[in-house]
Amino acid sequence: MPKYVLAYHGGSMPESEAEQAKVMQAWGAWMQGLGDALVDPGNPVGKSSTIASNGSVSADGGANPLSGYSLLNADSQDAAIKLASGCPILEGGGSVEVAEAIEIQM
Repeated sequence: MPKYVLAYHGGSMPESEAEQAKVMQAWGAWMQGLGDALVDPGNPVGKSSTIASNGSVSADGGANPLSGYSLLNADSQDAAIKLASGCPILEGGGSVEVAEAIEIQM
């Protein structure tokens, strides 16, 4: 079964402990709802840098810096998109990029 990377971009940070608890509960419920499709819940990420082909480094993470990721199994890109459409980051103004992880033989 194909694996898909959910790359999270943007989103707002909760300002109070109550808001943080609500957001964490939403993430937990969504991930639990993914069931066996969830391969790796992933993590949020910190400050990032982007290295361009000319060797220059952008210390701000580039045009659309990554804010986190998850991995899941799905039968198709459409099925992965359907699973990702309930992601709580969308409620916080962020976006989810869904990309198939192509398995290669080494």
